[in-house]
Amino acid sequence: MPADWYQPCVDSVRDWSQRCGYEYLWLDDAMLRLLPEELQRKTAQQPVVAADLGRLRALQLGLEQGFDRVVWIDADTLIIAPERLQLPDVDHAFGREIWIQHATRGNEKIAPGALSPDRLRVYDKIHNAFMCFSRGNPFLDFYCYAAERLVSSHQGPMVSQFVGPKFLATVNNLLKLPVVEEAAVLCPLVARDLLGEEVNRAALRLFRRHSTRAPAALNLCGSMVATGELSNSDMQTLVDLFKSGSEAVSDLVEPVGE
Repeated sequence: MPADWYQPCVDSVRDWSQRCGYEYLWLDDAMLRLLPEELQRKTAQQPVVAADLGRLRALQLGLEQGFDRVVWIDADTLIIAPERLQLPDVDHAFGREIWIQHATRGNEKIAPGALSPDRLRVYDKIHNAFMCFSRGNPFLDFYCYAAERLVSSHQGPMVSQFVGPKFLATVNNLLKLPVVEEAAVLCPLVARDLLGEEVNRAALRLFRRHSTRAPAALNLCGSMVATGELSNSDMQTLVDLFKSGSEAVSDLVEPVGE
């Protein structure tokens, strides 16, 4: 496990699985061996891309082994309201991503404490940190084929979300894929609001305004630590806040109905 705060996330997913009567399986990098050797070599220096491909092969294998439905949940996802996280009555679905970032111009810098809604931009997307597929669904095989073909034919470096959220955003614009609204993403600006770094909590208020359902699961975006946007200590504090039911997170987890 990369850092201590991951363990409560993993535990929350395992506990949710047991609560629902699902079989739980922890997958490590061994799933990457499901990929053809050519793709293993090509993604050797692109671990995120490799993981995005490997999870699709692992999900296919689960359906081939006879499971009626398979669910993927990233290791940095914390289930904060297990009673509200339910699989939809559709044969495939993805998580919801409400991503909020600075609406800057050029090299403009935003000072801490200076955020307001008019200085922020909201992107409404889907993500692959939470995915579910039923046997016979039409999308998983297509997704696996398209993603592997994209990587195989691509020349030069790949962005980390190449066959993850970026690919899904393009497909979703055309097909409007089914979504589990409660399977959300915690972006850095909303995380900082929860940590108390922004007095007016403008990013959190925008997140709430653009969410149709309050999150029951949150992908905490462990990549934020790698990019320096948050620290492992920050992530541990966030996990502790959610697990304690702190008032600091009440605005995020209460049902949307404004």
